[in-house]
Amino acid sequence: MSVKKGQELKLEISGLAFGGKGLARKDGLAVFVDQTVPLDVVIASIIKKKKNFAVASIVEILEKSPFRIDPPCIYSGHCGGCKWQFLKYEKQLVYKQQHVIDSLEHIGIIKGVTVHPTIPSKLIYGYRNKMEFSCSDRRWLMPDEIGMENIDLNFALGLHVPGTFHKVLDIKRCLLQSALGNDILDDVRGYIKESNVPVYGLRSHIGFWRFVMLRYSTTYDQWMLNIVTSEKSNKELQPLSDLLTKKYPQIVSVINNINTRKAGIAVGEYEVLLTGSPFIKEKIGQYEFEISANSFFQTNTLGAEILYEKVREYAELSGKEYVVDLYSGAGTIAIFLANSAKELIGIEISKSAVQDAEANCKNNGISNCRFILGDIKNCLEHVKKPDVMIIDPPRAGMHEKVVKQVLDMSPDKIVYVSCNPATMARDLGMMKDNYKVLEVQPVDMFPHTYHIESVARLARN
Repeated sequence: MSVKKGQELKLEISGLAFGGKGLARKDGLAVFVDQTVPLDVVIASIIKKKKNFAVASIVEILEKSPFRIDPPCIYSGHCGGCKWQFLKYEKQLVYKQQHVIDSLEHIGIIKGVTVHPTIPSKLIYGYRNKMEFSCSDRRWLMPDEIGMENIDLNFALGLHVPGTFHKVLDIKRCLLQSALGNDILDDVRGYIKESNVPVYGLRSHIGFWRFVMLRYSTTYDQWMLNIVTSEKSNKELQPLSDLLTKKYPQIVSVINNINTRKAGIAVGEYEVLLTGSPFIKEKIGQYEFEISANSFFQTNTLGAEILYEKVREYAELSGKEYVVDLYSGAGTIAIFLANSAKELIGIEISKSAVQDAEANCKNNGISNCRFILGDIKNCLEHVKKPDVMIIDPPRAGMHEKVVKQVLDMSPDKIVYVSCNPATMARDLGMMKDNYKVLEVQPVDMFPHTYHIESVARLARN
């Protein structure tokens, strides 16, 4: 039979695809069904039909998989923050490992690589040290809220419905951050609603309140509150800052980022310090880092230490090596490896990240790290051949020109760190004639999502 849009089918889910959707097959055609897990039996409606696959949504679950659990969050299935809460955590780890294996085999055409079982996160809730919540002048309702009276439809402070920019749920509690973070968020919500100053319209681009960002230091139990607005107004923001810092002594930094642009990003053209310090401090291992409002830092602090320990293990440093760290960011990996190497050079395109890296080196007494500001494509050719190269690219992976430069430079060992199995497999596939992938270690930094960090150990052929 031919599968058609709008058709309802009985399907048994057999696997999980990268992206988190359940996978079923109907007459040989792959059908992806959101919010399902393997061994679910469902009635699903086809919402998209392509030549080689179809996409469907659940109409009814006929038989629940033994891997399915009741999610503790009331927003599960509606919020884009974490999509796998209804899948047992031990099974999440198995499927993340399988995603890495499948990506290597099908995208990189690299078979037979040892992909170790996923290292679990030490915390599976409350693990995020940074959360970003959007303001909106339109509230997207949960199914049980439709038709209810006394709901303010013109205000939301929360997270987006998956795949949308304008649909925002009013989130009272997010389980990915600690309880105190939720208390702070609720107080900010109350203040904004009572301010009578309009929240930002995601379609109209008119309004004042845009984002609320919370950052947390697990080591020092410190909080940063970053309020993003469309213009500067100490009259509106200073009373909020004073109120919250008095109520919560753990808040040591209150920042106002001002973003006048239409782009929906929680980064301002400039920022104003309202109260306290312009940064909070955090530690990974023995090293301390200053984290400003807009600086990059791994969102799972305890997981980051596990990840960096694996990088150090795979680098096999003796103290004599010259190491080059591509996409070095705020210098966290370079600093973590500093005591194990002779010299480290980081290359990073973000000026603020390089400034953070240099400050972090100074604060930790690190003297053998140096950072180059610029595009790797233009800088790498001016760096001498390293003994070991660390590559930790963004989700998009490496530029093809950078891959060629790395191969021309031909370091003895490469440690590749990835937050995207697909682009990792693509990049390693381009390098496989020159380098053998010895092993890969997935590290779970993002429980209840399909995202997975991986560390690959490569040796020159």
